[in-house]
Amino acid sequence: MENYYHTTEVEVGTDEAGRGCLAGPIFAAAVIWPKDKELPSVKDSKKLTAAKRKELRELIEEHAIDYCVAYIDNQEIDKINIGKANMKVMHEAIDGIMTDFDTILVDGNHFKAYPFKSHRCFVGGDNKYMSIACAIILAKWDQEDYIDNLCTLYPKLNEYDWLNNM
Repeated sequence: MENYYHTTEVEVGTDEAGRGCLAGPIFAAAVIWPKDKELPSVKDSKKLTAAKRKELRELIEEHAIDYCVAYIDNQEIDKINIGKANMKVMHEAIDGIMTDFDTILVDGNHFKAYPFKSHRCFVGGDNKYMSIACAIILAKWDQEDYIDNLCTLYPKLNEYDWLNNM
């Protein structure tokens, strides 16, 4: 995995979690990762255990230059559709980045242009660039935490095995 795409530009990576869920919000994160910081155990979040994601989340929050996690609830998704919600939540995560940046690295093959910034889309970007890989770990952690809390508040959800199918 590469720490960056551009050698001289400040990059923010973004990705989302929860898009394929039948219920609940969609989460996205944006991360600016230091070009000189290695975090070798970061990889596709789906290949990591929850315990490993938690450990990495703490390291990402400690070492990232800047990061933000955002979400859009299911009511908003139903109003605007999942595709528009996906773009909106990534933009909201990027809006939360307070550090000036030059370009956006996006996991996927489509992105709605962000005002006054360039972007590049990468299918499988979470396995190519550290900022995207870190972003999905943060987004997935928050999405899983949300589902965990719902299952605690509403134990009947466990009848549908939500904790194992999020």
